[in-house]
Parts: sequence; structure tokens; C-alpha cells
Amino acid sequence: MTGIDIRTAFPDTSGTPPVSKFAAVRVALSLIRNPLKALPPEIFSEPAVFTRLGGVMRVHLADPALIHEALVKNAHLLGKGEDVRRALGPALGQGLLTADGDHWKWQRQSVAAAFRHEKLLELLPVMIDAARRAPGRWRSSPDGDIDIGHEMMRTTFDIIVETMMSGGHGIDIGRVEQSITDYLKPTGWTFALAMLGAPEWLPHPGRRRARAAANYLRSSLAAVISERRRKPIERNDLVSMLLEAKDPETGRMMSDTEIIDNLLTFITAGHETTALGLAWTFHLLSQNSDVEHKVIAEIETVTAGEPVAADHVAHLTYTRQVFSEAMRLYPPAPVVTRTALQAFRLGEHDIPAGTVLYVPIYAVHRHTTLWNEPDRFDPSRFEPDKVKARHRYAYMPFGAGPRVCIGNAFAMMEAVAILAVILQDVHLRNKSPANTEPLMRVTLRPENRLMMQVSSRKNKSPAA
Repeated sequence: MTGIDIRTAFPDTSGTPPVSKFAAVRVALSLIRNPLKALPPEIFSEPAVFTRLGGVMRVHLADPALIHEALVKNAHLLGKGEDVRRALGPALGQGLLTADGDHWKWQRQSVAAAFRHEKLLELLPVMIDAARRAPGRWRSSPDGDIDIGHEMMRTTFDIIVETMMSGGHGIDIGRVEQSITDYLKPTGWTFALAMLGAPEWLPHPGRRRARAAANYLRSSLAAVISERRRKPIERNDLVSMLLEAKDPETGRMMSDTEIIDNLLTFITAGHETTALGLAWTFHLLSQNSDVEHKVIAEIETVTAGEPVAADHVAHLTYTRQVFSEAMRLYPPAPVVTRTALQAFRLGEHDIPAGTVLYVPIYAVHRHTTLWNEPDRFDPSRFEPDKVKARHRYAYMPFGAGPRVCIGNAFAMMEAVAILAVILQDVHLRNKSPANTEPLMRVTLRPENRLMMQVSSRKNKSPAA
């Protein structure tokens, strides 16, 4: 489908009335319960929606051309904003996800080498080994039932710790996972209170536990950095890169605080988003047996019945399409937020400084003007010809512009490898409601656990 006619995107908003106090409270309650419900319904069919809330102009963008203009052409005029700082700052500090300007730029340059294609290919065996361990754990489950979200979190965390931190000895994986959940759970409150202009110190449900979780996560990584400084290793992993990073302007090294900011960013963003994408993929496959059969057939053809190996992954094109389509329906990071640092022109409209811009990726990916039957699971949307015909910014599970996720290639390679290894070995039958609701807690989690029953796949490779 074509893009949206941007001539209809911008009404005259100079007289946009503020949202009533009652409506503001209603939006705040939606943010607390599930921020997806706070999205204006019109954004699923219109190019843009303007509101004035909490004394601030807020613009939701769904037109791909306007998204490109905002996040790419005018990226230097946009910052992360107060909402993001309040929600993520206590845990992530000023790492890649939260920093702005030159501080963001030099941090990104410092870690770029870790995500070069040749470096990623070296990591594939680690990804495959971690995926292969998962079914072994599942077979020990008394009733054969597993929480696929939890299991994918554990698998991707294993991969992050091994590839980025060379094993990260002493890290309690279970407690880290729970701490991330505890930290993200009350973020709806954080966004709601920020929107209403409430002071940052104001207590709210979950705040104390979230702060304790942030402190635990940061102290755990401080111990890793201290140990690495005491006992350096030869392997050039992410920790080593951060320890050796220098600001090109000043020559200063990263402080331990800055290293923790970035390690925690990669741990949370790097394993949580991929794990959630995988959990939703297995959920969708369990409801679409025809797609699942095609994936399994591709795996068997590419591997010739042998266990999945590193050189197979690049050839699993349909498997990749399946994961891409799952991220269309359930983008792990469902909303991008920016704040205008100064006034600028967007389309035919002047955007004042201080305006908050939202790119609701969840809505863009289900937009009625951009997608045929937007709520239907259809991996054929990602066949090469269809991808070329579509506007680049109609699909952006990893964001857009200079701040596009630096680990996007890592995540795609990891996801395809995990899907192939697991689907070659076991069959997963869904035991959760087919209409499980997505819940936004910064990332897009299922409202309830995605429970699945595991059984060995018949006629699988004997060596798998």
C-alpha cells in the first residue's frame, strides 16, 4: 500500500484547545494500566494526531514520510526528553538509549566495532549453543509446560553475557531478569506523572521496588567491571571496548558509571527486546500451523537434516520473514518518543520547541492505510519485492534515523538462529488464550504469561 497523503496530515493547530482535566486524568490512567491504550484511536488510520496535554503540544506521527522527516532529516533537533529520562534514567543513566548530543555520539562510536558483520558471524556458534541448551531444560519440566517468555529471556541473556561480557562470572541470571521486570513494571506511573507535571520525588506504587532493582543491577555490573580491571582478559568483548573507549574531543576515558550505563543498556535492550520478539513469534506460530510447517520445511531443506550450524542461518529466509512479521504485529519497542529542542518545520507545519513527538510504532505497523488486513499474521509481507515496494519507514521495529538500534543485525541473526534450533528439536503447543493482550512496559510484553507445552518433534535430525 502507498504512504499517507501528507497534505491532510496537519490541520491548523494554532488554536488547539488543551485536553480537559477529566480527559487528562483518563489518559494518565491509561498510561498507568497500559500505555498502548493511551494512544489516540485515530492514529491507526490518520497520518498525525495533535493534542495539547499538560500544557505541552503532543504530536503522534504515523505517516512514513513525516517520520523520515522528523527522525532522520531533523534528528539533530530532537532529544530524548523528560519522559524518557524520568522512566529510564535511574537505571540506565546516560547510556546510548538515554544520552543526547555529543555524549551519545562518542558512546555509539565506541561500541560500533562490536556490531560489525564479521564480528557478529564469530558470535553465531555461541547463539546456537545457547539455543540448543533450552530444550534440554524444558524436558525436565514435570508437566512439559513452559513460560516461553521467561525461557527466551534466559536464552538471550545467556547469549548477551557470553558474547558481550565473556561469561560475566558471578551474575545471578534469575535475579537480574526479575530486577528488570521490577524496574519496568511501574514505568506507566512514571510516564503518567511526568505528563501531568508532578514532581519527580512523588511516591507511586512500585517506585521503591524499582529503585532497589536499579541499584541491584548497577551494583552487579560494578562488580563485573571491578573484576575486569583487576584481571584483564585478551578477548575484545564489549566490556573491553568500553574500558578502552576515549572521547575523541577530550581524550578522556569512560568512567565506571558510564560503562555501567552502557552495559545495562545492552543487557536490558539487548536481551529483553529479542526475547519478547521470539516469545510473540512462538505464540503466533502455535496458532498458524501452515506457517510453522513452512518454517520447519525450510530448516530441513537448508540443513539437509543436520543440526543447525552457523553457515545455515543466512539461508533461512522464510524464518527471517516470520520473525519480521511477528515484530510488525508486536514491535518489542512499541513507541519512540522525542522532544523538540528548538522550533522546526515538519511537513507544512511549524513545530514549537518543547513539543513532544511520538512515533507509535505499534500503530504504524497496524495502520489501515499502510497495510492490507493489518491485524493478520502474514510473513509473505516480507518477501523481497514487497519490502522494496513499501516505504522504508512503514516498518521500523528497531527505530529509525541515526539512533536506530545499533544491535539490530545482532538481534535478527540471534532470533533466526534460536528459532531454527528450537523448531528443529521440539514442537510447542500454545496453552494461553489466542487473543493474549500486549502490555507496554517500555517494551511490549504479554499481559499474561505465554504458556506452552513442549514435545519432541518426530523425524527430527538424530544428532540435533
